[in-house]
Amino acid sequence: MPVLSKSEKTKQFIIEKAAPLFNKKGYAGTSMNDIMVATGLAKGGVYGHFESKDEIAAAAFEFCLNKVRTNILLTINQHPTALGKLFSILDFYHNYTLKPTVEGGCPILNTAIDADDAYPFLKKKAKNALNEMLTALQQIIAMGIAKNEIKPSVNTRKASEMIFAQIEGGIMMAKVSDDVTLLNSVLDNLKIYIVTHLKI
Repeated sequence: MPVLSKSEKTKQFIIEKAAPLFNKKGYAGTSMNDIMVATGLAKGGVYGHFESKDEIAAAAFEFCLNKVRTNILLTINQHPTALGKLFSILDFYHNYTLKPTVEGGCPILNTAIDADDAYPFLKKKAKNALNEMLTALQQIIAMGIAKNEIKPSVNTRKASEMIFAQIEGGIMMAKVSDDVTLLNSVLDNLKIYIVTHLKI
């Protein structure tokens, strides 16, 4: 693992402190003063490492996404079967609004809602992250078809979209209502869907 320079360490420190701010408060709700307070750095200390708030927001999103990606991979890699991997993803999101990987919740959902058409650079990042998640789900389902775990008639893209849309919708409902049981109910229903509609 490469040794970071003092400048690189400071830059990483700023990203780590700014990430939960953007993920909780959004782009407009996060001020440079918020970042300065969180890092303990003066404005010049922050701008010495980043050219703009946009650059910090983009790096913060990538930091949040990478934490989620890493944790999900650790979860699914423990399971050799496609069905095991799918169930492990659902288990990963169990109680997610109470114990999210990154403070504030799902960075894809938060950024997609926050960015919309107001911040195209963030919307693009959210879109790329969404496609990455859908592609990963497709690959798992395709693996299940190849290994005779999942019905060959299953449309991998449509199944992936349905699963991820349900997860994100469950997170949104649980977060808005402060009721994690709404999310967990969606996850339980997805397990039933997998067993009844995907599994051979």
